[in-house]
Amino acid sequence: MAPNRLHDLIMNDSDFSDSDNELELLEAIARYQEENGEGSSSLSQRRTVINRDTLGGQKRLFDDYFAELPSPNAADIARLLAVNESRGFPGMVGSLDCMHWKWKNCPAAWKGMYTGHVREPTIILEAVASYDLWIWHAFFGVPGANNDINVLERSPLFTELSQGRAPPINFNINGNEYDMGYYLTDGIYPQWATFVKTIPSPQGNKKKLFAQLQESARKDVERAFGVLQARFAIVRGPGQFWHRKTLKYIMRACIIMHNMIVEDERDHNGVANLDFDPLDHTPLVEVSHDRTTELMELIRQHHRIRDRASHSQLQADLIEHQWQMYSQS
Repeated sequence: MAPNRLHDLIMNDSDFSDSDNELELLEAIARYQEENGEGSSSLSQRRTVINRDTLGGQKRLFDDYFAELPSPNAADIARLLAVNESRGFPGMVGSLDCMHWKWKNCPAAWKGMYTGHVREPTIILEAVASYDLWIWHAFFGVPGANNDINVLERSPLFTELSQGRAPPINFNINGNEYDMGYYLTDGIYPQWATFVKTIPSPQGNKKKLFAQLQESARKDVERAFGVLQARFAIVRGPGQFWHRKTLKYIMRACIIMHNMIVEDERDHNGVANLDFDPLDHTPLVEVSHDRTTELMELIRQHHRIRDRASHSQLQADLIEHQWQMYSQS
């Protein structure tokens, strides 16, 4: 529309003779364009409209973190297993550790319960991180007086496995078959292992190599904690709120935003050439609270998680596997 024609229209329109309402002005422009079959005016063409897919982003956020079956899904775990196998740890799901967040305004009556080796009241965050610092498991809220083993005992990390809802993980190391994954910490936490954090002092070249590779892979979660604190000053400093629920919301929000940044910046080139098949999806099953045969299966799975023999065998197989993989390089 020519500027003079638009001016004449506005000045001659009785709706605008005595009004300077911007909304009505825009409606008059749109009405004129529709009546005359014109497209966007030169005024509107100067504005760049960016479709940010707000609704789609909201759906992805809900599916990843708040849905009944949130991430990671079977495809995520398949990718994690493939990457970790290339690093010398077949069957390894992620790196597990705990971080203490100081609680500045902890009520005086609770200070003894929340004070541990840090000598100040803290709240513990237990997390599992992958090689790209993506935090796919977080359990926050345990008082700081607990050690890492106590936190793991209260964590829901193994709940889906015990209830038969976890994606199946099958792998072979040194000729032995395994059907559950494991986590790396200061020692090894297989999903069926005892919660023993220390391993014997490495002796010989094989064990030294194993200790070096294990320490390197275990740094994933420590780096994730460092990046989380660097990005969000509210987590880097002491928590200054009175209510634990508020602190939980803050920690969860920061982890979600951290993961969104990681996903946006993730470089898939490093895993594009890895050959792996997606895992079968395990459907959600309802857990009964009655005494049924499923309860006995739950107990059996719980004992498998703590089996010492499987833990020792896995450690020995990993040592031999990594020696065969790297000793010639």
